[in-house]
Amino acid sequence: MMKIVPDPPALPPGTILKTAETAFGCCDAVHDPMFTVRGGIGAEDALVHISLFLQSVYATANAACNQASMEERGLHWATMHSVEIAKALVDALLDGAEGLAPK
Repeated sequence: MMKIVPDPPALPPGTILKTAETAFGCCDAVHDPMFTVRGGIGAEDALVHISLFLQSVYATANAACNQASMEERGLHWATMHSVEIAKALVDALLDGAEGLAPK
């Protein structure tokens, strides 16, 4: 059987896609979301910002953990570990993109 729709062209090595416009911050209210991630931002730039945000979240969770009661510390540690995992994945993507960049 012959394919009707051809495969999309292959992206060259090192190609990183861009962001799509994505709204957030509706607070379960009846109004439209208050904020938007702009479309067309290079994925590498977005990943750099994500890495910085995750670093800040980790520091905040660590500070909260140090001030939390014993009952709350487990939740803060879980948050810290989840953020650490997410940051490692983002940083691994960035490191991989650097390895693919044309020289």
